[in-house]
Amino acid sequence: MSWQGKILRVNLSDKTITPEPLNMEWANDYIGERGLGTKYLWESMDPKADPMGPENVLIFATGPLTGTGASTSGRYAVITKGPLTGAIACSNSGGKFGAELKYAGFDLLLIEGRSDKPVYLLIDGDDISLQSAQKIWGKTVWQTDEWIKKEHHNPLLKIATIGVAGERGVRYAAVVNDLHRAAGRSGVGTVMGSKNLKAVAVRGTQGVKVKDPKRFMSVTQEMKNLLAKHTGGLTKYGTNAMMDTMQEFGGLPTRNFQEVQFEGYDKVDAKAMLKTDDAGHTNLLTNKACFGCTIACGRIAHIRKDHFTIQNRKEYWHASGGLEYETAFAFGPVVGVDDIDACTFAGYLMNEHGMDPISFGVTLAAAMELYEMGVITQADTDGVELKFGNAEALTVMAEKTGKQEGFGEVLGLGSRLMCEKYGHPELSMTVKGQEFAGYDSRALQGMGLGYATGNRGACHLKHDTFEADMDDQTGEGKAQPCKTSQDWTAAVDSSGLCMFTMGAWGAPEFAAQLDADTEGDWTAERLMHCGERIWNLERMFNLAAGLTKADDTLPERLLKDPAPSGTAKGRVNELDRMLPEYYDLRGWTDEGVPTADTLGRLGLN
Repeated sequence: MSWQGKILRVNLSDKTITPEPLNMEWANDYIGERGLGTKYLWESMDPKADPMGPENVLIFATGPLTGTGASTSGRYAVITKGPLTGAIACSNSGGKFGAELKYAGFDLLLIEGRSDKPVYLLIDGDDISLQSAQKIWGKTVWQTDEWIKKEHHNPLLKIATIGVAGERGVRYAAVVNDLHRAAGRSGVGTVMGSKNLKAVAVRGTQGVKVKDPKRFMSVTQEMKNLLAKHTGGLTKYGTNAMMDTMQEFGGLPTRNFQEVQFEGYDKVDAKAMLKTDDAGHTNLLTNKACFGCTIACGRIAHIRKDHFTIQNRKEYWHASGGLEYETAFAFGPVVGVDDIDACTFAGYLMNEHGMDPISFGVTLAAAMELYEMGVITQADTDGVELKFGNAEALTVMAEKTGKQEGFGEVLGLGSRLMCEKYGHPELSMTVKGQEFAGYDSRALQGMGLGYATGNRGACHLKHDTFEADMDDQTGEGKAQPCKTSQDWTAAVDSSGLCMFTMGAWGAPEFAAQLDADTEGDWTAERLMHCGERIWNLERMFNLAAGLTKADDTLPERLLKDPAPSGTAKGRVNELDRMLPEYYDLRGWTDEGVPTADTLGRLGLN
């Protein structure tokens, strides 16, 4: 019952806005959010369509638990065909926007076509319209959020928007909501910009109803108590606590994955964020929670006013979203920078201009390697010395990329296209064109398999083999936990809850909440079956788009160059050992195509 039972179809080409009943058969088969959005995408477009063309479809999807009293119930996903990869893109975000969309009475927004002029979608209670975005086209995320709220005299609007990066075609542009939460990966903001859609602004006036309120309150309280016992570290330190673990283990990608440990890690880790310097300044101000969250892993930080990045820029003398592990990795070790304020400022710029910090940082790292090889020079880089460790280069290029100025236009291509441009594709640390997160797969074998087979390209969030990888650094037996966790995370992503609950809850705990919340009999087995169905439908989309087995691979550096230090010293990733076993477990052919039996078992034929 927590489903609102309605979607909103918006055709930007002909300016039509049409409410439609939610397909409940699909909701029952695909749970919601990621899964349901994928099903609607599959049924609404040709996977071969140009990601930047009007034929591509852009979907904002909530889950059945979004907006309820369950912990971490603020999630939504943006699903489309990604311009960074040419594959399916599903990017998840927290904050408050997802719940607000649900309260507006819609489970899903489906956006088609392309507007002839910049517009934004306004959903204000029962009033729904496309508004001119001419006055905010060219404005930042932060400026857009402020302008729309003032324009409609409504500070309660929740806004998901793009910055200039999305408008001008940065391949990894993000959709940013609530100023510093983002559907960050795969270029979903780029698609939004290609449609001349600047923002979606929502104010909901409805609530949600669950199937069994008394049982739902009881089970969610039980789950919150369980969560509290397992997430204290995330609350205190945030995700950046992982920096120390990866450094010690030897899985911390450094200087474009040439190394696996970073000598300056302790200057940009979680403890560094808490440290008070000689001037009495502490980087981290407080933690912050998304809607309904009892973990509060978000960080709010500020920069020393005398730091070179903001010394003469008072507009940045404020607090904003602080470093999480992936931003710290992307602006720290992988580019060799150990200046925490510079890293924080680069993070501000990602939110302000709407970009994926992982893709930007890893792309910049490849450019730095090209620079140190002499392939590109200061004549190419606007006079900036792109050496590893140059904090000024990091911040200058972050701003240039966000504004698409100078060498920032090249960095905006992403590392695959950039490295191909300069004749060194081997330096691109990507799968299917998407840059790696902060885990080196020579030390974490299952992570490498998950990267290689990821439906949206290299991604640490769509599977979880961490425990197995830490216990055994070989590739033996990694196919099964990779496959199982991919199915499991697909189910969790589709529920409307956050994956950071997975350390405390398994399938039975999620199923119990869903069963009290919505229609049908939800069990752990049913959840896992739905997750497997979702994963295979994503695979079918990619195959139809033209991807093949050849795309399930890793860069040569990880397959041939042994880790130079750490616990995995001397190892390479054993993908050739793991991939055939993975295909077999999936019920796919040797070419990575789901068999007729597999499709039949999952109801996909």
